[in-house]
Amino acid sequence: MPADFGTQGLRPASPAGSDRAFVTLVTNADYAKGATALAKSLRHTRTTADIVVLHTGAVETADLGRLANIGCRLVEVDHLPLSEAFNERHARKNIHGAAPFTKGRKPDFHTPLDNFCKLRLWQLTEYLSCVFIDADAVVLRNVDKLFGYPEFSAAPNVYESLADFHRLNSGVFVARPSADTFNRMLQRLDQPGAFWRRTDQTFLGSFFPDWHGLPVFMNMLQYVWFNMPALWDWRSVAILHYQYEKPWEEDHPKADQLRPLIDLWRDFHEGRVPDPTQLPNPRS
Repeated sequence: MPADFGTQGLRPASPAGSDRAFVTLVTNADYAKGATALAKSLRHTRTTADIVVLHTGAVETADLGRLANIGCRLVEVDHLPLSEAFNERHARKNIHGAAPFTKGRKPDFHTPLDNFCKLRLWQLTEYLSCVFIDADAVVLRNVDKLFGYPEFSAAPNVYESLADFHRLNSGVFVARPSADTFNRMLQRLDQPGAFWRRTDQTFLGSFFPDWHGLPVFMNMLQYVWFNMPALWDWRSVAILHYQYEKPWEEDHPKADQLRPLIDLWRDFHEGRVPDPTQLPNPRS
């Protein structure tokens, strides 16, 4: 029988205020910047759900205070109780060496092992439904309807061609917290020799092989802007996800190509209320 972890490894700073929650993960100062823009964008949609920030002990008190001040519920989390062999296989130098990113550049602060902490969402059993959104994303219109979607719902990992429709992207997904599900995940995750090429994303695709597809507009990956411009429509994009290079990085390699998206992120981060529907679509 697998161990029952219950709520071990979670330390919430306050009680839940709803039975639904948008959840993100912050593991360092960079992702705290991202979560700030994400939380502000969610507030602009007038959602009534909680905004939960799962965070590791590596996040500075000042960064956490800024997130609390904009109404986020903070939940400190431990890294998952995984074997030393698992952790070594999934260390940055090993996972980037065995499964290099060839389509874009992951920033230096990317730490693959941190990604597995998002599985602790399933321990948030005070909520009936959760929508996870990566901290490098912003929400452009109200998406509360996602709470009614089934587990496990996610959008396809489309940013280069339609051939990627068979793979999910774990930057946005709908889940039902459950101690039983979390326990089964831990049992499955750390099998002898297991190597999850894209960490939580590969694992979740394996754990939920019959995942329900969300429209790409619920997790529009920024590379669609220049790789598949005909797919982009500001009137439909609901969640914009800055995969690979981040909008807060100074002069990253694709900054010129992505300037309208970076400017939009900065508006949210600085508390302005942009209207994306007034932006021009990319040229096909």
